[in-house]
This record gives sequence, C-alpha cells and structure tokens, in this order.
Amino acid sequence: MKTRTLLLLSVGVGLMILLAGGVLLLQLANESAAVEPAEVGDVVRVGDVEVTVLGAAETATLFSVDVEVGGVDDDLSGFSLATGDRRLQPVTAAADGRCTEITVVEQRCRIEFDTSAADGSNRVLVLRRGDQQRNWVLQTP
Repeated sequence: MKTRTLLLLSVGVGLMILLAGGVLLLQLANESAAVEPAEVGDVVRVGDVEVTVLGAAETATLFSVDVEVGGVDDDLSGFSLATGDRRLQPVTAAADGRCTEITVVEQRCRIEFDTSAADGSNRVLVLRRGDQQRNWVLQTP
C-alpha cells in the first residue's frame, strides 16, 4: 500500500472513532444515573432485601440507624455510610440490638458505624445489592 492510502485510512478510522465517542457521549448525557434518596419510614426493596429505615442517632463515636431488614441470609457488606470525606462499613461485632447480619425473617435492629475518624456532617446510608442501589439522607436531632 502507498503512504497516501495508509494516511487516508488512518484519518477515516480516526473520524469513525470520534463519531462513535460523540454518540456514546450523547447517550450518557440523556441517561439519568442519579439515585433518588428514599424517605425515612418507606419500605424499600433493593435486590432481594427489604429495608425500612426508622430513624438515626449519633453519639461522639457511633452513628446508629434503626432499621427493619429482611429477605435473605447475608452479611451487612451491602450497607455503607457516606460521610462526605469517606465511606464507612458497618460495625459487625455483636452487641445488644445491633444488626450483625441480614436474615430471611424480618428483624428490627440497629446498623452502627464508627464515625470517630470521619469529618463532615453529611450522613447518607447506602445499600447496594447487585446493580441496584438506594440511599437515605439522614439527619440526627
């Protein structure tokens, strides 16, 4: 092949890549990726788990979320707390009234997070199950 032919082919391929990128950008711009926060007291289903957030409270070192949760036997790894500067995982050590796992039978308990090293006042409970996610923006009294 001649140099001229190779240059024209490379320019043509570059234009096709640019066009494909533009189409993808338009698709992503029209997609709504924001997760609407759920309200406290609403029964929410995320994957195979059903959750009702009943309220929240905070001490100097712990942020506690009162929930009713059930639907499947699993750990609490799908729950996290976004604080503005970091994402915290639940405390899973056994304590009176604390959730240590999700069970098929609905249970009422507290999911607690150690916030002693977290800065900021934002508190967003996040539950991810597979490709589904729900958030609760929580305010403490």
